[in-house]
Amino acid sequence: MRFYGNDTIAAISTAVGEGAIGIVRLSGADAISIAEKVLKQSNGMRLQDRRSHGLFLAAVVDPRDGSRVDEVLVSIMRAPNTYTREDVVEINCHGGAVALRKTLGLVLSAGARAAEPGEFTKRAFLNGRIDLAQAEAVIDTIKSKTDAALKAAISQLEGGLSKSVRAVAKIVADVLAQVEAAVDFSDEDVETLPAGELLTMLAEAQDRLKELLMTSVKGKVLREGVRATIIGRPNVGKSSLLNALLRKERAIVTPIPGTTRDIIEEIINIKGIPMILKDTAGIRESNDEIEKIGIDFTRQAIKTSEIVLCVIDGSREICDEDLSLIDEIRGETAILVVNKTDLPQTASITNLNTPANFKARVDVSAISRDGIKRLEDKIEEVLFEGRIEASDSAIVTNARHEQLLENSLKHIAKAALLINNEQPEEVISIVLKDSLDDLAGVTGEAIGEDILGRIFSQFCIGK
Repeated sequence: MRFYGNDTIAAISTAVGEGAIGIVRLSGADAISIAEKVLKQSNGMRLQDRRSHGLFLAAVVDPRDGSRVDEVLVSIMRAPNTYTREDVVEINCHGGAVALRKTLGLVLSAGARAAEPGEFTKRAFLNGRIDLAQAEAVIDTIKSKTDAALKAAISQLEGGLSKSVRAVAKIVADVLAQVEAAVDFSDEDVETLPAGELLTMLAEAQDRLKELLMTSVKGKVLREGVRATIIGRPNVGKSSLLNALLRKERAIVTPIPGTTRDIIEEIINIKGIPMILKDTAGIRESNDEIEKIGIDFTRQAIKTSEIVLCVIDGSREICDEDLSLIDEIRGETAILVVNKTDLPQTASITNLNTPANFKARVDVSAISRDGIKRLEDKIEEVLFEGRIEASDSAIVTNARHEQLLENSLKHIAKAALLINNEQPEEVISIVLKDSLDDLAGVTGEAIGEDILGRIFSQFCIGK
């Protein structure tokens, strides 16, 4: 078994601020002996004599003057059955910032080193307890904004993605074995699979990778959220629509046109999708310099959004400003939202067909919230077009994984072309090895220290 590092690290592993409990965590070969220097048990028992994975009462004591810092509960977890596969000690302090900082300071003075961001999880990876895809899922679990995002992260943490990637790697490795056998035993009577069977195997590998890559659309949404912008001319109910989607009064709503001058941004959960929703200034011709700046912000927000909700007032006749706005967002992924269905609808609205450049039309009343659920359903449908089920067991949520899988797919396609064209086995072998290296990069079986540094620098200290 390989272990990472010879030193013992320590950090505060709970969030900053006051709370009921705060945890100082140590990991390393000397974790127990270092903790022994700052902990005192009422019965005089040594930490070394405590059983693994037990919890006991102790006091944190400054060894310099014997003063008590805090009364704590301590858990000792012995290697290899720990998060890092090293000896781990967790000191459960009262959650005040002063007690936590003083306890950590004493632990560091006793011989531990301050942990770097993500170093506990990095040790779990380097010591072979989890692979790199699972390690990256830890940060996704921490940052999940919705139940669906959490479910995807947990699936990856449990090895769902790694299992799928290794299944593809096995196919490619089997083909490579056949190709290399043809090279190594070219002068001997060794039977290898015919080219047709190798191409069939590579086709299966390609299909599996394509299925995985299809999930990257949903994975990116679950990880990063969808940027959505509400637009429309003044006083059509954009702020009311934001409030209806939020289920709370966030934006100021008045009958005075041009109330919203700046962009209001909120994160909401729509059918498991984290959506970064922006309520913008109404787009119209204006001589007000502040309002004009707000309108410019609106146009910038449209360009950076994955979906646009274009709102028109169903109780008023369609005007040139409405038509101009509809035309302005041509080429964007947009839904036409006809608001104020609680009021009598005009003939021009009733007869309005969904414009060709829009994905759908949904009629709502932001005040009574009638039609809001239909709008949420349509947003989900438009974003995913029914291609991806929420129950997918392996979802690509990481841009690094997506790039590696795409590279592997290209190499497999190239290898298939070389086989089909009866090119030398030595050339085919090189391309197949490149594909395997890409797949190994996902799970961390072939990864550089610089990439590891970038990945774990995204973690909080103490995880």
